[in-house]
Parts: sequence; structure tokens; C-alpha cells
Amino acid sequence: MTRKVMKTALSIAGTDPTGGAGIQADLKAMTMNGVFAMSVVTALVAQNTMGVKSIAEVEPEFLAQQIDAVFEDIVPDAVKIGMVFSCPLIAVIAERLRKYQAEKIVLDPVMVATSGDRLISEDAIAALKKELMPLAAIVTPNIPEAEVLSGRKIGNVQEMEAAARCISEAYGCAVLLKGGHRINDANDFFYQNGTSRWFMGKRIDNPNTHGTGCTLSSAIAANLAKGCDMPTSIARAKEYLTDALVDGLDLGKGSGPMNHAFYLRGEYAKEK
Repeated sequence: MTRKVMKTALSIAGTDPTGGAGIQADLKAMTMNGVFAMSVVTALVAQNTMGVKSIAEVEPEFLAQQIDAVFEDIVPDAVKIGMVFSCPLIAVIAERLRKYQAEKIVLDPVMVATSGDRLISEDAIAALKKELMPLAAIVTPNIPEAEVLSGRKIGNVQEMEAAARCISEAYGCAVLLKGGHRINDANDFFYQNGTSRWFMGKRIDNPNTHGTGCTLSSAIAANLAKGCDMPTSIARAKEYLTDALVDGLDLGKGSGPMNHAFYLRGEYAKEK
């Protein structure tokens, strides 16, 4: 009997009990993009599509033990880092990922939830820049996050391009700067080692957008884990996210979490 080896991806992030964002969304996206998904919890977040009620961080020692438990048993082929609220947790993640020589790290520098609630402390932003940015293969900020990371105001496509180059050259990582905030429909700008490309998209008329950033970065990590190059991983991730939004699943009361109707289909779990 021939055993099939499945690629693996790890999400290091906070939770979302509604399942639309955070680790729960990451696990869905990774699974539906064809990898075995694992998770390390940085914080328990009482949130829904309407806002964040409270955040309970895990202890740094326990965070380290979670990461150890994964890498000592099932070494991930890619790692996605999402919400990390404080400096001590950032330091632990950076130290452990260096220790285990983790590869294909996708950093989604989550700073503010879709609802507007802050998801990182002010001093932790400096720690994120110092400790995690240099470890990342790619960083996936939205426009407000890119303004913080680059120290530049972004008001048009030319300023998007300049900010992405600035971040990439400062930290030695690829950058996918996501559009949609005041600039364009859903066009994202990619920059790496002097090479740039626009990934064009169309804004979908769907109010269920909670967790779209988590989903996109996790799908990128999953495709990197499968051995795809960076542009291919981004293109597949954008296709997956767009199709999920187009499905337009409505979960009822409230605005509803970012839908994952596409998990009812199998095409994204297959090798392409």
C-alpha cells in the first residue's frame, strides 16, 4: 500500500468563536487549499462580525510549548502568523521559529479588526517590525497597516507601489499590499527583489467580509506549502477568496462572518 504524504501548514493566531476570522478561518482556508492544517493559539478573542469584546492572551511559556508540540512532531511546510497582541508573545514566536528554522512564513500584520477594534498594542508594532518582519517570506498588509509599516501615507496606486517597495527593501521580504481601502476595488500590488506585479480583482457586492485577510494569507501559506512559487500562490489564494465571496452565503442575524461556502466543494483541495 502506497502512503500519500500530505503537505502541512501552521497558523499562529488568535481565535474567533464565530468562525469567520482568526484561527478558525485559517484552518478552513488551509484545508480547502489542500494541506493538513495545524494551529497555535496566541489569544482567545471574544469577537464576532460586529466587534471585539475582549482579548485573553496566552502565557508566553504556554505559547512556546504549543509551538514546540507542533515542530517536535509534525514540521509544517509553511507558517502563517496572524494576530499577536503583545511584545512578549512576538518575542517567543520569533525565537521559536528561528530555533526550528521555519520556512515559508506568511505574516499577516493584523493591527485592527474589520470592526475597527485594535488587535495589537502600540509597543508591539515596533516588536513586530524588529522580530517578525525579517523572518517573513511575504507580508500581506492592507493599506492602513502598510502606512504604519512604511511610515508613508497611501492615497493612490503610485503611493501603494512606493510603500510596498519601502517595506520589502527595509525588511528583506516580499510584500503583497492589499487594495480596497480608499484606493481601488480589489487590486493587490506585489513586490519582491525588484520585481513587481499587480494582481487584479473585482470588488464583490457581499457584506460578509469579516476575516478576508485571514483567509487570503492562509491560502497563500497553503499553496506555498504545496511547493507553488509566490506569484502562483497569491493568484490561487485570490481566486479562492473571490469565489468564496461570490457564493454569497448568508448566515442570518448580523452581518454574518466571511462565508466559506466553497468548503462544500472539493476543487480547491485538489492539486492543480
